[in-house]
Amino acid sequence: MQSFLGEVVEEIKTKYGSIEDLIFVLPSKRAGNFLRNLLANSAERTFFSPEIYSIERFIEQISDLSYATSIQQLFVLYQTYLKQKPVPQDNFHTFSKWGQTLLQDFNEIDRYLIDTGKLFDNLSAVQQLEHWSLQPEKTQMMQDYLNFWNNLESLYLDFNRALLEQGLGHQGLVYRTACEKLDSYLSNESDKNFVFLGFNALNTAESQIIQHILATTDSEIYWDIDTYFLDDPIHDAGYFFRQHLKTWPYLRENELRGKSAHYTSKKEIKVVGVPKSVSQAKYAAHLLEEIRTIGPEQLKNTAVVLGDETLLNPLLNSVPEGIDRVNITMGYPLDKTPLASFFDQFMTLYLQRADQGWFYRELLVFLAHPSVHTLLNSEGKEVVGTITETIERKNWAYVDVDKLDSIPGAISALLPLLFMAHTPDPKEFIQTVLKIIAELKINLQGSKDTLSLEYLYHFHGLFNQLDGLLGQYGFITDLQSLRSLYRQLVSSETLDFQGEPLEGLQIMGMLESRNLDFETVIITSVNEGILPSGKSNSSFIPFDLKRHFGLPTYKEKDAVYTYHFYRLLQRAKHVFILYSTEPDDALAGGERSRLIDQLLTDENRRADISEINASPAVAPTPKTLESIAKNEGLLELIKAHAAKGFSPTSLSNYIRNPLDFYKRNLLGIDDSEEVEESVAANTFGTIVHDTLEDLYRPFIGELLTAEGLLAGKGRVKALVKKHFAKSYADGDMSRGKNLIAFNVVGRYVERFLDKEIEEAKTHQIKIIGLEEKLEIELDIPDFDFPVRLKGKLDRIDEFDGVLRIIDYKTGKVENKNVEIVDWEEAASAAGKPTPAVGRPTYPELESTRSADGALQPANPLISEYDCSKAFQLLCYALMYHTKNPISTLEAGIFSFKNQSAGLMRFATKPKKGSRTKDHDITEKTLSYFSTELKRLILEIFDINMPFVEKEV
Repeated sequence: MQSFLGEVVEEIKTKYGSIEDLIFVLPSKRAGNFLRNLLANSAERTFFSPEIYSIERFIEQISDLSYATSIQQLFVLYQTYLKQKPVPQDNFHTFSKWGQTLLQDFNEIDRYLIDTGKLFDNLSAVQQLEHWSLQPEKTQMMQDYLNFWNNLESLYLDFNRALLEQGLGHQGLVYRTACEKLDSYLSNESDKNFVFLGFNALNTAESQIIQHILATTDSEIYWDIDTYFLDDPIHDAGYFFRQHLKTWPYLRENELRGKSAHYTSKKEIKVVGVPKSVSQAKYAAHLLEEIRTIGPEQLKNTAVVLGDETLLNPLLNSVPEGIDRVNITMGYPLDKTPLASFFDQFMTLYLQRADQGWFYRELLVFLAHPSVHTLLNSEGKEVVGTITETIERKNWAYVDVDKLDSIPGAISALLPLLFMAHTPDPKEFIQTVLKIIAELKINLQGSKDTLSLEYLYHFHGLFNQLDGLLGQYGFITDLQSLRSLYRQLVSSETLDFQGEPLEGLQIMGMLESRNLDFETVIITSVNEGILPSGKSNSSFIPFDLKRHFGLPTYKEKDAVYTYHFYRLLQRAKHVFILYSTEPDDALAGGERSRLIDQLLTDENRRADISEINASPAVAPTPKTLESIAKNEGLLELIKAHAAKGFSPTSLSNYIRNPLDFYKRNLLGIDDSEEVEESVAANTFGTIVHDTLEDLYRPFIGELLTAEGLLAGKGRVKALVKKHFAKSYADGDMSRGKNLIAFNVVGRYVERFLDKEIEEAKTHQIKIIGLEEKLEIELDIPDFDFPVRLKGKLDRIDEFDGVLRIIDYKTGKVENKNVEIVDWEEAASAAGKPTPAVGRPTYPELESTRSADGALQPANPLISEYDCSKAFQLLCYALMYHTKNPISTLEAGIFSFKNQSAGLMRFATKPKKGSRTKDHDITEKTLSYFSTELKRLILEIFDINMPFVEKEV
């Protein structure tokens, strides 16, 4: 394949012979590198390399100005803006949001050599028309707004003058100045000839400069265009060339050089729809691996062109390991590095600090950053872990410097550097950051992390640049403005990769592909909004004015993208066009690009195009329930737990999900401790229980009286406050959800007391015990080791002579949760026998199997979690009866979220739906329950029955 640059080099060498006195001008620096390599490879003798410039560098040479950075431009513009003493006056943070747009407009105005007097007069008149009023006098706001537009021209002139005084210019100013100084430059380069290569869209300044040089010197221009697009009167790929043919006197007299006819040659074009953006990077890597497998030498003539340059990182992480040479032109964005987020979070930490200190979530996120670990844990101490654990344990919703200093074991010389008692001003903050960078440098040098050191070097330069700007300009007075400036700086900086630009696989953006040709091209993100970029218009100049003055609109920008897209296809033999199939993918831009549809409707190309949809291979993972087989070691763990005592809650955990019982109750793996921003359910329940215990303790052994309960009601608020402080650690209950929870607890308890007062008037209620801890040993003949049942009874009383065991629940409980079907009916209602897992170890389980060895269905009481509340009540009744034998008792639950139901008593009923209920818990009831309870415990100990996960 003969490339465009290769064709031009052959023609120029034939025409000029010696090329040492030529000056080559190309659209990009990368194309210049390829040109230099072609000249060297085609040389038959040693010669001095000619001058090769990108168009921007060439115009900079003519103007004798230097390009100001975007931040320099913004600072000078704001300084100019302040000198005009506008009313009202925006601070720098507000100004920076619209100042960037104004800079783009100024730049465009100068690049297209617009008569600024006429443009700004028209712009001011447009605003006057749009903001007319029926009132003869304009409001102050309207007047201020119109003054801004009337003063734009003077702002523009003063801004350009301020840059020129420093020998600087924005791109447009450099271009306008170059037009003015062109004759002077050419007189100094009178012995040189110029060769312009591969241009397409030209702004007015570039067009005038090139036309003037062609008219006054022996120079050449070579266009990179296929006749297929040039001859089509409506194809956007040839839009600018047709304009040049109409408007350039030079092209009326001279042939259009550089034309080719490669586009209609045989090609393989695949249009591939891929879901989401990252999948495109993965699919591109898959294509590269296929190319490498067929022939590694083909990678030298392969390019991956990223329509969306944010895919660079996913692509680099996906490139096959077998590809050892990759050249990247774009550079890695500095704002994608870990250090960028560290410094951003550091600034945000102080911007978000409240009067009480830092909100724990923001602080924990900052502490979790790897750079913070590198700094604070550098002395071999787990400072970060200690701080995090203390915040969670002490339940600090807000953390200040004093609290951090009070944490034992969190001592580090760098802690005051990260957490200052006051909010620093921008100058102090930058000095602090530079100290942090010095500390990070020491640590990274020790670990020999060269890539992170490279990142750090760039950030050192960036903050030194900020420090210099703050010293030169005094209007960055707050951290918010500094953060805004930092984000603009870091988003425009890149970490340039160093490599051999002419070898191996090439990865580039769309603009870097200008003038370069490859046999295999992979183009990603060919979606609307990316290729082309769409109708986004960040400008103060209305569309009509742009059209009138010849400024570019979205039409011209679309034509630029169309040209680049089709130029890549001109000489390529294998083309892969990737797009996201997900129209809601914000990163992908939207539906597939119109460029794809245009390609597919081209009858001359349709035969070479194939369409496919690709998606990652997804192997379905069947849901398998986890199973833990029992062995002797696990049985010893169960024995130890049995010796300490099974609690009704732990046994309920087993009924709900045996795996929860294994992890929580045997291994002690519980939910991780977290800060409670608002009172958690378990803390809420503890406060209610403790408050009721304090209220009722004076009544133990006595009858409840309405008067006594009424007196206790007056203590509710103080007791709730006391137990809130005890159970909620250092949590704040004076505001927000916690204040609501505080009042809800008080209201719950007061309403409970109101019910008790009414009952005390007509019934005799005697308190026997509160929060009574009980423990009994279960008689299981198969075991030669102790098995205990333990629990805490919230309340034991006598209600008109009937003993009651009452359990308080702050969650919602209904009557159906404490009622069970009679034992015999329950056994038959449970269903068919389940297959045996293995032969039972214990004789008592043998009776639960049928003749074929299948397990008989268990009573719902020990197999269904819906019966867990009834199960717990029977556990409490069994423990109390064992310690204090009694013929009949009742047990019930009082639900604070269902107070209207009153005390919901345990009951047995002959069948489901029956209204006939027996609330008495007799010796016979407990005998039945004891049998089922033992069966449950035997099942837990059965070595042949693994702990099998239940779907909850």
